[in-house]
Amino acid sequence: MSYAADVNVCLDRILESTDLSGLTKKDATLFTKRLEAHFPSLFEKYTYVYGHQYDCYYHLQKLVETLRDGIKKRKPALKKLDENRLKSPLWYRDENQVGLACYVDLMGPTLNDLHKRIPYYKALGVTYLHLMPLYDAPAGDSDGGYAVSDYRKVNPILGTTEDLEKLADALLKEGINLVLDFVFNHTSDEHRWAKAALEGERQYQNYYYMYDDRTIPDQYEQTLREIFPQVRRGSFTFNEQMQKWVWTTFNSFQWDLNYSNPEVFNAITSEMLFLANIGSAALRLDALAFIWKEMGTNCENQEKAHVLIQAFTCCLEIAAPAVVFKSEAIVHPDEVNKYIGSEECKLSYNPLLMALLWNSLATRKTRLLTRSMQKSFPIADDCTWVNYVRCHDDIGWTFDDNVAQELGINGHDHRFFLNQFFTGRFEGSFANGVPFAENPSNGDCRVCGSLASLCGLESALQNGDSKGVEEAVSRMLLLYGITFSIGGIPLLYSSDEIAKLNDYSYRDDETKQHDDRWVNRIAVTPEDISLAMGEVNRELSQQEEASVNVFNGLQRMLEIRKNNAVFGKAKTFILEASNQHCFAFLRENEHGEKLLVLSNFSEYPQQVDGEILTTLGRNPGEDLLSNMHFKGDESVITLRPFQQLWIKGA
Repeated sequence: MSYAADVNVCLDRILESTDLSGLTKKDATLFTKRLEAHFPSLFEKYTYVYGHQYDCYYHLQKLVETLRDGIKKRKPALKKLDENRLKSPLWYRDENQVGLACYVDLMGPTLNDLHKRIPYYKALGVTYLHLMPLYDAPAGDSDGGYAVSDYRKVNPILGTTEDLEKLADALLKEGINLVLDFVFNHTSDEHRWAKAALEGERQYQNYYYMYDDRTIPDQYEQTLREIFPQVRRGSFTFNEQMQKWVWTTFNSFQWDLNYSNPEVFNAITSEMLFLANIGSAALRLDALAFIWKEMGTNCENQEKAHVLIQAFTCCLEIAAPAVVFKSEAIVHPDEVNKYIGSEECKLSYNPLLMALLWNSLATRKTRLLTRSMQKSFPIADDCTWVNYVRCHDDIGWTFDDNVAQELGINGHDHRFFLNQFFTGRFEGSFANGVPFAENPSNGDCRVCGSLASLCGLESALQNGDSKGVEEAVSRMLLLYGITFSIGGIPLLYSSDEIAKLNDYSYRDDETKQHDDRWVNRIAVTPEDISLAMGEVNRELSQQEEASVNVFNGLQRMLEIRKNNAVFGKAKTFILEASNQHCFAFLRENEHGEKLLVLSNFSEYPQQVDGEILTTLGRNPGEDLLSNMHFKGDESVITLRPFQQLWIKGA
């Protein structure tokens, strides 16, 4: 009997013993059809990881029952969305897609309050709202909510699960996709699974990595890197109650889940489908690079991590096909791209673009940005980048050292320079950043700070430097302008759109003062929103003017983006700009529409050889940002300091 026949026999037996009587006739037919389509792939992935275990097929049967329950609990509106998304599977590549990420309490402060923010989102142009972790979590330090105590319960200070469902429904009606975090590498030590493990239940102790002594942890730690060395050393925590060592990659209160146990995969799939059925259009896979442990490796980016994500994708395609995964892999660029694909994550953060945009601001040079994007930006046509400038986290310099070396750049030394520059330790720096996770052993660190403070607005205001304020605003618009035009979904980080400065109040909070990332987790108040929406009728301060100018600039660029299909489903070609201070790329779609983008990362005027207009066929063009016309035969193109041009061919 062939392998395919074996799979079909297995599926037939599973279906024979699976009770579908709780489904409507339509849902039962739909479930069976999708299961038949995707079971071969799911079977392959699942048995590859768990097939050596005697009870693999028992757990596979239980997984199918979990998928059945997921489709049973899916609301009619979401089933309709499934149908529509299957008809238009590349919805996330449309030019109208624009994301915003925010903490509920920093913009609400409750889920119910966010209903009042919907007009603000729509005015800005947002069609995708990513709510940072909002689940029940330990009081005090919870790693910004990434220590989840209950995936099915909203943190009471934010509201209830019913409130979240109502918000999801309201967003869907307004054409805004809801994105939630899927924190699946670990739970908090207060999760019910962890509590059962603490009580000695062997079943739940097997949900985590637990050891009676240091023998195995010591063997693992020979090849593991420390993630937060300023918080604690090593990747294991000794639990007094159990008298066991627990694997805790990120914090002592975040216990890593044991994916070598198929029961864990099934249990997490159930939680995943619960989040999907709330109304999520996408789930951000938190720390996905860490989910598989392999002795003798750094336990990051392992082969079976990819296989597990592919298996989770199969589960979504069966029970909630409207939902896609968004990869959060802040690792080497080559590894980032391995998570992107139709079988894994159709969306992916682009940490390389983010890091190198900041690099180009600091150096005023684009060589590393250009060469790196030429190598790493192209991905499959059915996937897309999520391009961002800032996020809730720190900035790590994740460029490829081999690419840097080709350009004569020493990666280690250059990272040291960037850290010094953006923490204001480098003479002449405009930035006010804060060092994060500074390693006492080697002095390495990462950088935190708001968009505005890192772009120089904070220091310019402190020094009464009007020109510096203008330059800071121009830097902010330049960075976001590139993410709006280069191809993919642009993702704004809440407070960036109104140029909020660093918030140093976290230093007075005992639960936050050890984590400098709170400096860029900034509240957006109703007063801020009124200012941005032009509802304040008084003379504005210099800082308020900067805020309004940034908001208006972003709003205008997004409006242009939504009105031009070349920003949507199109290919991106990274070009050589003939000037090391400038960055250039071309967009071209299947209808022959072309867009040439030129950007100046210098505070001085720069010229680009007019030969670059041959990418537009030397035809006339118009800059969509300034309405300036080009004949197509110009010998040079001059860009003002920090200017960008979006030249659309005729």
